[in-house]
Amino acid sequence: MTGAPNSVLALSGGVGGAKLALGLADLLPPGQLHVLANTADDFRHLGLYICPDIDTLLYTLSGNANEVLGWGRAGETWNTMQALQGLGGATWFRLGDKDLATHLWRTAALERGEDLAQVTDKLARQLGIASLIHPMCEEKVSTTVHCAQGDLPFQQYFVKEQCKPAVSGFHFEGIARARPSSNVVSLLQGTAVAAIVVCPSNPFVSIDPILHIPGFWQVLRDHRAPVVLVSPIVAGAAIKGPAAKMMAELGLPVTAFGVAQHYCERYPGLLDYFVIDESDATLAREIAGLGVQVRVASTVMKSRDDKRRLARFTLDLVAA
Repeated sequence: MTGAPNSVLALSGGVGGAKLALGLADLLPPGQLHVLANTADDFRHLGLYICPDIDTLLYTLSGNANEVLGWGRAGETWNTMQALQGLGGATWFRLGDKDLATHLWRTAALERGEDLAQVTDKLARQLGIASLIHPMCEEKVSTTVHCAQGDLPFQQYFVKEQCKPAVSGFHFEGIARARPSSNVVSLLQGTAVAAIVVCPSNPFVSIDPILHIPGFWQVLRDHRAPVVLVSPIVAGAAIKGPAAKMMAELGLPVTAFGVAQHYCERYPGLLDYFVIDESDATLAREIAGLGVQVRVASTVMKSRDDKRRLARFTLDLVAA
């Protein structure tokens, strides 16, 4: 894959990352945005292969995201879940009727022998998405959460237990065998990529799995394109999800500095720019002491205009 000139590679988890990905997609010409999605959340449920972060990106970039729930498809109905509940089936992971169509289609395609990259690309095209969404790898990688009551599969921790158990660490089963997306590796070997953006996603369970693929973060570090990360922690809180709770339980400062410390210590030299919210401007000097250039912007994305504004700031930063 050669890629369009001045392409942007974005690394993303689910909801938070998808917001910035949408802003970037709005600003970039068709085919210039490539999103590398976390797949360590993927799992089989009710016999179906489910990719939560990929699906959030698919629905967000196609304008089909459920803004009320914050996950799933807009205009959803729940007839299947209601019928399943009546049969005594497992309904802790709620799948709407429209959402089920995605999982049925994906599972059937995978069982025909297509790989996840092909299936994801076809879904994106059918939903009218002009950007390219890439699974982080083809190998099966599964996140295990180490917590007070024992090890839990990620979706059981995240959905069934609603993130209540205290965490002590994470393990990505299968990561040693994983190889980064061949399409993204090919893209990075050329000269098309002008910027690498780490979207504001959970550092531990959304971005770490991508960067833990053997050798991959070093490829990003050594690429000529600058790497820009937008902090998912604003004023000591996560905009969405359990990142702040995880940081506290892991003994990290629940601040943008704590996020920067995590990345700078684990992936030295990876980040060129670290973008923090205006409410955290007083942390800029401390973060800069970690060896990364700090920039301040309004990073809370409540509206479509907010998403575009942050995307524009990020692109202008790289261009400058």
